[in-house]
This record gives sequence, structure tokens and C-alpha cells, in this order.
Amino acid sequence: MSTTMAEVNRLLRKTAGLINNDNPSPFQGQFRVGVDLGTADIQTIVVDAAGKPLAGYMEWANVVRDGIVVDFFGASQIVREQVRRASEKLGIRIEQVTTSFPPGTDSRISTNVIEAAGLEVAGVIDEPSSVAKLLQLQHAAVVDIGGGTTGTAIIENGEVVRSMDDATGGRHISLVIAGHFGLPYEEAEEMKRASRDQALCGLVAPVIAKMADIVRSHIAGHKVPAIYLTGGSCALPGFLDVFAAEFPGIDVILPEHPLYLTPLAIATYSEAVQAPVHQQRQTQRQAQRQKVG
Repeated sequence: MSTTMAEVNRLLRKTAGLINNDNPSPFQGQFRVGVDLGTADIQTIVVDAAGKPLAGYMEWANVVRDGIVVDFFGASQIVREQVRRASEKLGIRIEQVTTSFPPGTDSRISTNVIEAAGLEVAGVIDEPSSVAKLLQLQHAAVVDIGGGTTGTAIIENGEVVRSMDDATGGRHISLVIAGHFGLPYEEAEEMKRASRDQALCGLVAPVIAKMADIVRSHIAGHKVPAIYLTGGSCALPGFLDVFAAEFPGIDVILPEHPLYLTPLAIATYSEAVQAPVHQQRQTQRQAQRQKVG
């Protein structure tokens, strides 16, 4: 039985409210940690054993391009800092995390960054497959619109049978915006992220159609009844309408806050880790001091 979108959207709303929030929230028990090394951002999400979000950190960063780390030191430093903040917020010690990689790329590119940040790699999974597992899909496709690529995982009988990735992603949308308005790339990125105007989506519709062409080639030969979208670029107003128009007869589903779906899925895929007893006692003392204060 698949996880309902209502349940996933509830988790995504919770995650969105936690992003970069350092307010202390002492935690006891088992937890899981996922790190998503994206082309446009790096995210670290902590959830409890049941998958409820506990902490989340995100930083826009151009340290990864098309599955290749172009700023290895910068990427590892961001991960290290996000994990430090999460540890302090929750009063836990994070020593191992699960990470991801775009389909068709070398997973060691991501795991090397995690290890350089002084962390143990507890697991690694390709990005769209992590979402498929979170949603517990039986027969569908997951499409991850990343900063530089479009990745697809095809699920049949509850198993990922094919996973692919091709160039063209959110970065290409920003390049079109930059060219049209004569803006520096960074300003075009800001415009895309902040846009509430569907007219902007009309401008970049050819790029979205190109993404749809990529997905069409990925799912060729598979009778996919539904496509689930993830990735920050999917939040562009009008994106769903343009993309879905390319797939008549197939349900195209866009969750709330798609920017956080993949990192949440990676965290949920992690093995639960029990906080040490002495650490839990310290957390209890912190909570008591806060209550007294």
C-alpha cells in the first residue's frame, strides 16, 4: 500500500517550517539523517524513527554540476556545518548519514564529500529511487528535476526496474530567464525561485517540454500510469500544467514543497540510529533547564 500524498504533504509542510531553524529542540530516541548534494543546493534533514522531521538545513550552493563536485572543499564544509547545527539543535551526536547521487553517475562522488566532512556513510541511493521508496509506490515513475539534470526511476511491482538521468534541469530554466531579461545568472536564479507569475513559465515552456521529452524516452516501453514530480524547479508556477500537457492519459502528481521531497526521502531511507544513553541524559538535563528558565 502506497503512502498517501496527504501524508507526504503533511511531512513536507513540517520540513519547510524547520528549514534553517536553530531553536533548541532536545530529542531523545532513534533518528535518521539524510544529506542531499544537489546542483543548486545542499540539504541535511533529520527525522525520527517513524520519519517525522526533526530538523532541516539548506544552503544554495553551486558546488555540484551534473553529478560532478566542482568545489569539493566547499561541499564538505557546508555538510559539516549543517550537521553541526542539527546536532546542537537536537542535542544529539550525528556521526553517520545517508546520501544520494543522480542516476547514472558514480555514487563515490557523493560519498567522498560525506567522508571529507568527517562523517560515516550509512547508505547511498539514487535520488528518484529514494522518493519511490518513501511513497511506497507499486507502479509509477518518479521524476526528479534537479539543478542540472532530469532523473527518472520506473517502479514496477514495488521495485525500481530502471533509473536514468539526462542533462537539462533547473539551471537551464535560469539560463533562459537570464538571456531573455539580460540578467546575470545569479539574478535569474533569484527571479525563478521567487516567481509567483505564471507568465515566466510560458517563457521557459520549451525547456520544460525538453524535460518531458527526456522523461518520455526514459519511460518508453513501460506502461506508467502516474508520474510523481520532485525538485525545486517543479514549484515554478505553471510548471505542472506545461509538463502534464505532454503526458495525456498519465496522472502527473506534484507534491507541496517539492524542493524538500528528495532530501526528506533520503533521510527516511536511512537506518535509524539510537542516541547514546549518556547523550539522552544530557538532553534531558537541557530540557529541564529550559523548562525552569
